[in-house]
Amino acid sequence: MSYLFQEHRFSRAALSLVVSIILSLFLCGCSRRDEILLSGEIPAETVSETISTETVEETEQEKTVTVYVHVCGAVNAPGVYQLPEKSRTYEAIASAGGFRTDADQDYINLAREVADGEKITVLTTEEARALRAAEDAAAIAEEGTASSGKVNLNTADLSRLCTLPGVGESRARSIIAYREKNGGFQKIEDIMKVSGIKEGLFEKIRDLITV
Repeated sequence: MSYLFQEHRFSRAALSLVVSIILSLFLCGCSRRDEILLSGEIPAETVSETISTETVEETEQEKTVTVYVHVCGAVNAPGVYQLPEKSRTYEAIASAGGFRTDADQDYINLAREVADGEKITVLTTEEARALRAAEDAAAIAEEGTASSGKVNLNTADLSRLCTLPGVGESRARSIIAYREKNGGFQKIEDIMKVSGIKEGLFEKIRDLITV
């Protein structure tokens, strides 16, 4: 009877020890969790998952950025097209059905990056030829004016206009404002239509100006 009592007492002691150990481990876990919550510490796994999620979201946002361009002229399907950001001109033209057979494919820069809201006009071979001829003629006229020493009322900048006798900065600005408003001077006598320039001043500069 004494032996059974001692064995029963020993079993209860062992059971109490096991319960104490389990309770201690539980309390340690709770304490560690409270420390993490109070200190703001985030487990490495959570940080990694958060960074990964943010990276994916940023990547998806980058992929969804688009621009709108208006493609017209010698293309098969003119219109407004939505393209990924940083697209090139050739991609915009491809979206518009590609070049027509009469398009001048060399006049436009196909490698240029398009901008949002841009209008891309593809010229025909005839239109491009006429435009090149006009540009060449303008360049020749500019060279001739420079060699003659005369001031071109339609192209001279502010400082160049101020080299004319009797034309200061105020009158030079008036000359520029007139040509911008009226599409340029048709003849040198038109300069007398500019405010502040009368016949007397015109006679002083008539041999120094051209259009």
